[in-house]
Amino acid sequence: MKNLRSSFLLAGLLLGLNTMASAQIFQLPKIGGIKLPTTKKTTTTSTTGSVSQTEAAEGLKQALIQGISKGTDQASQTDGFYLNKLIRIPFPPDAQRVANTLRTIGLGSQVDQFELSLNRGAEDAAKSAKPIFLAAIKSLTFKDVWGILTGQKDAATQYLKRTTTAQLTTAFQPIIQQSLDKVNATRYYTALTTRYNRIPLVTPVQTDLNQYATGKAIDGLFTLVAQEEANIRENPVARTTELLKRVFGKS
Repeated sequence: MKNLRSSFLLAGLLLGLNTMASAQIFQLPKIGGIKLPTTKKTTTTSTTGSVSQTEAAEGLKQALIQGISKGTDQASQTDGFYLNKLIRIPFPPDAQRVANTLRTIGLGSQVDQFELSLNRGAEDAAKSAKPIFLAAIKSLTFKDVWGILTGQKDAATQYLKRTTTAQLTTAFQPIIQQSLDKVNATRYYTALTTRYNRIPLVTPVQTDLNQYATGKAIDGLFTLVAQEEANIRENPVARTTELLKRVFGKS
């Protein structure tokens, strides 16, 4: 009986030690071999393969800046929207019957020209997105960082959607309008819908072109940012700095 009691005491002691050890460090579920301390921030790492809270936050910001820079630069290039099937802006869906009808009466080239100018407007406006995204990155708290690092592969993109969509919309609308006017999208669309609305017995179309183009341009940017985020998380070649390799690397 005495030996049995001793065995129980020994087992309890070992269990307590294991519990204390596991309370100090735990594994992030979504990112390979990162181990973050559960105590207050430290500025140094104790072992290879682990990172401090400060380094994790800095690594995430590096990843976001890299992805956003690449995504917005790509979107703002000529044909950045128009030749990318994922984000190309089509004729407004609620006015698609306009495009279909006008193509049947020999005005397909004008419909194509309008779609091209619509995407040119989005490409022009995309240049203003980067500063807004970068400001959101600077405001990241450690709670935000933790949620993104342990979240899904588009967790950072979803964070940016929540924190920047309203600001992007406000910033984009006047730029989109200027861009649409500059590339003649507004004129093309007005001419197309005016001709369509004159066709007997059709239901007139009154699409808010600016609102439509603004929404699609912002959606396209987030699509590209999500691609870059997933690439950095999953593709070792995309991690271009040592810190990114450590934060997003596999053990």
